[in-house]
Amino acid sequence: MRMKLSVKRTVDQWFNKIAKNPALSVTVSILGLMLIGWVAFGWNLGNIGLIDETEPLFAEASRQMFVTGDWITPFFNGDTRFDKPALIYWCQAIAFHLIGVNEWAVRLPSAIAALGLVCLAFYTIQWYLTKQDELEQVSRPTRRYLISFIAAALMALNPETIIWARTGVSDMLLTGCMASALLCFFLGYAGEEENGDWGLETGKLGTGEEFSQSRRETTSLLPNKWYLAFYVLIAGAILTKGPVGIVLPGLIVGAFLLYVGKVLEVLREMRLFVGILIILGLSVPWYALVIWRNGWNYINSFFGYHNLERFTEVVNGHSAPWYFYFVIVLLGFAPYSVYLPASIIRLKFWKRSHWRSLERFQQFGLFAWFWFASIFVFFCIAVTKLPSYVLPLMPAAAILVALLWSDLFPSNEYDEKTQIHGEKEKVFDNSSSSPRVSIPTSLIWSGWVNVVFLSFLSTALFNLTHILGTDPAISNFHELIQQSGIPVIAGIIWLVCAVLIAGFLLIRRWNYVISINLIGFVAFLIFVLTPALFFIDRERQLPLRELSAVILEAKQPNEELIMLGFKKPSVVFYSHIHVNYLGFPQEALQHIKNQAAKGLKPASVLLLAEQKKFLQMDLQPDDYKSLSTKGAYNLVRVPFKKKKNEKIDIS
Repeated sequence: MRMKLSVKRTVDQWFNKIAKNPALSVTVSILGLMLIGWVAFGWNLGNIGLIDETEPLFAEASRQMFVTGDWITPFFNGDTRFDKPALIYWCQAIAFHLIGVNEWAVRLPSAIAALGLVCLAFYTIQWYLTKQDELEQVSRPTRRYLISFIAAALMALNPETIIWARTGVSDMLLTGCMASALLCFFLGYAGEEENGDWGLETGKLGTGEEFSQSRRETTSLLPNKWYLAFYVLIAGAILTKGPVGIVLPGLIVGAFLLYVGKVLEVLREMRLFVGILIILGLSVPWYALVIWRNGWNYINSFFGYHNLERFTEVVNGHSAPWYFYFVIVLLGFAPYSVYLPASIIRLKFWKRSHWRSLERFQQFGLFAWFWFASIFVFFCIAVTKLPSYVLPLMPAAAILVALLWSDLFPSNEYDEKTQIHGEKEKVFDNSSSSPRVSIPTSLIWSGWVNVVFLSFLSTALFNLTHILGTDPAISNFHELIQQSGIPVIAGIIWLVCAVLIAGFLLIRRWNYVISINLIGFVAFLIFVLTPALFFIDRERQLPLRELSAVILEAKQPNEELIMLGFKKPSVVFYSHIHVNYLGFPQEALQHIKNQAAKGLKPASVLLLAEQKKFLQMDLQPDDYKSLSTKGAYNLVRVPFKKKKNEKIDIS
C-alpha cells in the first residue's frame, strides 16, 4: 500500500511541475500527441501499395489534376469523376507536388486531418477539465493530462479511425473538417459566456482594458475566433463531401441548442448571417465553376445520384439491416465501445432542467451525446449503408468514454504545499471505498462485458480461417493466412488483455482497465493489423503493381489495354495508361475483332485478365503472346488476325 501511495504521489508531483511550467507543458503535450499520431497514422503509412478499388480512384483523379493543371473537373481513366467534390483531390495534388506521386502523398491528407482533429480534441478536453477545476476550486493536473491523453488515444487508436486515416479517400478529411468544426463551435459557445459577463457574475469588474476588449467582441460584426473557425471548417466539409458537410453539423448544433434553450441567443452570438456568407464565399465558387463547365451532368450525378439517391435508395448494392450500425460501432470503436452505454447513462441527458441550469462549459458531455446520437440516427435512416458513414461519430464516442473515466479520479491530488505547510495529507485511492470516488454499477458491469467481449473476439480470431470468405485474387488464401500465424497472435493478444482486465476488476483497480485496452490495441496494430496489411498487399496488390510496370515497358504507342472480368483502378494509377474495362470473355473477343476490322496501328491489344476468365476465351497458343503472369493475373498481347480472304495488293 505504501508503494502504491508513493507512486501516485510521484505521478501527481510530476504533473504538478508540468502544469506550473508552460514551456514544459507545451513540450510534453506536443511530444505525447506526436507519439500517438505517429503510431496511429504515420508508421508505415506509405509503405503499402494503394488498395483497390476505391483508393486508386481518388489517387488517379488527383494525379490527373496534378498533371493536367485542371483543378476544376476531376477525371479518372478519361471520364469525369463526380463522386466527390474537389478538396480531397486538391490536397492530394498538392502533396504530389511537395513529395512526389507516391502512396505517402495519397494518404498524407487523411493522416494530417486525423492528427489535427486529435490535437484539437486534446486541447478542448484540457480546457474543459481546467474550467471544471476552476469551478470546483481544486487543482488536478494529473487528471487533466491523463484524461486528455486518454481521449486523444481513444480517438486515434480504434479500428474505424485507423483504417480511414491510413486510406487516401475523402472520409477522414470530411471527419477532420466536421468534427473539428463541432469542437470549435463548442469552444466558441462556451467561451462566449466568459466574454459576455465582463466579470459581473463573479462579483469582479475586470480592468478597463478587459472591459473594452469584451465590449468590442460583443459589438463586433464578426463572431469570436472559434465561431469563425467553425464556419471555415464547415466550408471545408462541404468541399470534401457536399451537402452532408453542413447538414450534419447543423443538425447536431440545432438539436443541442434547442434542448438547452439557447437557439436565438447563440445564433445572435454566432453572427449567423456573416457565417453563411463565409461558408458560401469559400465553398460556392468551385461548385459554380464545375457546374458552369459540366452543366446538368454534374448536378444529376453529384447532387442527384451521390447525395439524394444514396439517402433515399440503395446505391451500388450497399444495403444492410437496421442493426448494421450497431455492429459497426461495436467493432469499429472496439474494444472501448463496450463502455459507451455506461458513458451515455452517466450523462442522464433526459434531465433537461438540470442541463439547462449548468454553465455552458459544463454541457460538453451533453454536446458530445447529441453529436454521437445525431449522426448515428441520421445514417440509420439513410437507405444506403456503408461502414465509413459513421466515422464522424467516433470522436464523440472517444470524448464520452474519456469523460466517463474522468470520474474515477479523486477530488484531491498530491500537492507539494501539503508538505510545506505540514498539513495532514488525504489520499483517495480507487481501490478503497472512498466516497469521493464512487464506482457506478454501470461501469462495473461494463468492465465485465469488456472481458466477455475480448474473450469472444479472441476465440473468433483463433478461428479466423473458418470465418473469412475467399478472395479470387488469392487462390490459397486460407492456407496462407494460417501459415502467417496472424490469427494466433491476434487471439493471444486479446486473450491476455481479457485476463488482465478481469484481474484488475477483481482487485478494484479501475484506472488500469482502459490502459490495458489501449495497450492491447497498440499491440494489435503493431503485431497483427500491420503485418496483415503487408500480407494482403503482397498477395493481392503487388502482382498488379508488377504487371503495371511490365505494361509500361511493353506497351506500344497507341496500343489499347483491356482489363477483362474485373476492375482494378490501381493499374490505371501505376501504369498511367487508359484501361478499357470489359466484363465477359465473349465481349472481349468481339471487341478485339471490331478493332481488327478498323485496321488500327499497332495491330494488337494488351489483355490483362484473371486466369479463369482468360481460359474462357479459348485462345490458341498462336493467338496471343504471353508477357507476364503474376499472382492470379495474366498479361498477354493479342495480335489482330488477318481475314482469310484478305489479298495483299503488291501493285
